[in-house]
Amino acid sequence: MIIDPGDEPDRVTSALSAADLRCAAILVTHAHFDHVGAVGPLARTHAVPVYISELEKCTLQTINEHLWPGFGPFEPYTAEHTLRGGDVLELAGLVIRVYDTPGHAPGHLSFQIESRDGDTALFVGDVLFRGSVGRTDFEGGSWETLEQSILHLYDNAPLDAPVYSGHTPPTTLASERDSNPFLDAVRARR
Repeated sequence: MIIDPGDEPDRVTSALSAADLRCAAILVTHAHFDHVGAVGPLARTHAVPVYISELEKCTLQTINEHLWPGFGPFEPYTAEHTLRGGDVLELAGLVIRVYDTPGHAPGHLSFQIESRDGDTALFVGDVLFRGSVGRTDFEGGSWETLEQSILHLYDNAPLDAPVYSGHTPPTTLASERDSNPFLDAVRARR
């Protein structure tokens, strides 16, 4: 699966080809342009379905109305499937648990992906970063909502699984609990 394909569809396709992999689906955490710029071309080229939250689906369909000056244009796309927290998918031999994690974007989702051999990883888009958290000053953003989303991850996701964000190196929930300056609410619950 491809998660949050930025805006370089040819680079993604080349990486898949070089690794002799076939894409089975595209998962989207949220529809900010830096996470979905390549969704349309990749979905079309690889003939795969796109999964996104209902709240973010409209933004993906109208992506060029949500750009900052100097970015785009991007190919709008209508996702085939919508998701919400609590959904569990089985795709490409993997189990995907879906968490609602708004705050950075209104319909933001995070994915806990489990392999058949028991490996687990979290893909959190722009909710949590190594040493930071997602911005809340965009339209639809809310610090209080983001903080509740992060607490929800701590209550439900494995603390030692690798966490992959949209913009920083991997981390874990346990590591961020102990060192992230934005997680006072998490530390207060210890």
